Amino acid sequence: MSVDSDEQHGGQPGEQNDSDSTPGAPLPEQQTESQHSESQRAGAKREGSSLRRVVIAIGLPGAGKSTWFRKHSVEPISSDGLRVLLADNVGEQGHQEDIFRAIRFLLELRLRMGRPATYIDATNLLASHRRDFIEIGRKHDCRTEALFFDVPLEVCLKRNAERNRRVPEDVMRVMAQAMDRPALKEGFDQITIVGPDGETVES
Repeated sequence: MSVDSDEQHGGQPGEQNDSDSTPGAPLPEQQTESQHSESQRAGAKREGSSLRRVVIAIGLPGAGKSTWFRKHSVEPISSDGLRVLLADNVGEQGHQEDIFRAIRFLLELRLRMGRPATYIDATNLLASHRRDFIEIGRKHDCRTEALFFDVPLEVCLKRNAERNRRVPEDVMRVMAQAMDRPALKEGFDQITIVGPDGETVES
């Protein structure tokens, strides 16, 4: 299997989210009353926005994302699906920017059409990978949620070895080491954790 290089979108493996180190960014306790009120109003608006949701799947290859989507009859915007649609090859790695530009376009289009929930299916391992999707959701006053497949690396390696299209083990280990666990401070309204059995562990 050619390497699924979703992890390269928006940065190389190991890139960390540097949003917290922005020069001059106010600490939470330094926010003005008006900024705090504005944040509260934005949150309330998302809560009442007809429950429209942007749900970003996060997890290593073999973590069970595709199985979860099938089980719940969800048709996500999928990076692999777009590789087939646009490049006739699920293993195509030469047009990553085009693939993710298409994902962003389709997400915007679904939100403009008022669809109640849109799921993004890619590895989305780094906070920098997820930032654009979160910002698009917020621009449309949607709830943004993380669907985090918290599955041990060894389980993912075993499942990966049973696939026809495999990610090399050394690449999987680099991906696991570089992964940023999703955090509310990224802008998520909710983080749902899915375990190795595909069941929700925490929400």
